Amino acid sequence: MTHPTLATFRPATTEPDWMRRILIGLVIALLTVLLFAPLIAVFAEAGKRGLAFALQSLTDPDAQSAIRLTLTVAAISVPLNAAFGIAAAWAITKFDWRGKAFMITLIDLPFSVSPVVAGLCFVLLFGANSAIGGWLVAAGHPVIFAVPGVVVATMFITFPFVARELIPVMTEQGRAEEEAALTLGASGWRIFFTVTVPNIRWALLYGVLLCNARAMGEFGAVAVVSGKIRGQTSTMPLMIEMLYNEYLSVAAFTMATLLALLALVTLTLKSALEWRFADQLAASSRH
Repeated sequence: MTHPTLATFRPATTEPDWMRRILIGLVIALLTVLLFAPLIAVFAEAGKRGLAFALQSLTDPDAQSAIRLTLTVAAISVPLNAAFGIAAAWAITKFDWRGKAFMITLIDLPFSVSPVVAGLCFVLLFGANSAIGGWLVAAGHPVIFAVPGVVVATMFITFPFVARELIPVMTEQGRAEEEAALTLGASGWRIFFTVTVPNIRWALLYGVLLCNARAMGEFGAVAVVSGKIRGQTSTMPLMIEMLYNEYLSVAAFTMATLLALLALVTLTLKSALEWRFADQLAASSRH
């Protein structure tokens, strides 16, 4: 029986070099038109009247309130979603119980529901005309058209990110290490902090970064539940829209530039974590 030699094997792709160059050029051109050109236009419009004028627009009290609210909402929603994501991933990957598939479907729900529809659902649930919302308003704790509504809407939109990053990693790692620690007498919290968390730390940080980026940039659901009240419930994306509609283009593009810079920082950290996480997976596969 004859065995094929290495010379008989062909590469997986047999397209000629000119076709590859055309395809790569088309991809680069598409990225330039859809990503780089709008980003460059935002920075150019922000600096149209000079850096001093652009920075001065950020000193407006409404602009500073929008920046503070955006950072505050992210600071509240991201840790809560991280805690939920860890708990959900732990329950799904470490235990066998009925309804796990349904739980995963519920986690993916914000990906399939329009943010505007989600915002309307919260208005119907917590609005002043509903039973729960009317009771909260009477108690002096309104949700809709207030900061709590912005936080709740942001949490709903962003809660799948951490869980969806952790579930595949924890599924691949299995339960062997936790079970070994349990047989040695370790408590549940000790197993969690000394075994589980070190194994998922890079995936957790990656999910937190994605969650934070979406929390700062969310528009649809927040626009519905916030009421767009200047100085109170307007986040940075909402403030950008209001400034642009009022023909204050430099101020709008300056805030858009600030939001884009925050996104670029998040993207840089995301790429660094991807590189570090890939190295960790390669090292674990060698062992």
